[in-house]
Amino acid sequence: MMKYERIRNLREDMDLTQTSLADYLNVSQRAYSRYENGERGISTEMLIKIADYYNTSTDYLLNRTDTKEPYA
Repeated sequence: MMKYERIRNLREDMDLTQTSLADYLNVSQRAYSRYENGERGISTEMLIKIADYYNTSTDYLLNRTDTKEPYA
């Protein structure tokens, strides 16, 4: 399982809590924490919702690119 450090970093950069993101994603805070720590995989649908929330690409969240801006 991969650790989603960029998801945590984006959240912390915006001074958001895990609870606020969990509410947006309609999951528990514990489930969201497990996403960030790599203890639980993130579904494609959930990953897209997170990318949309941060206005970035799924590739950025998955460390496939260092460009934060979403594709045009």
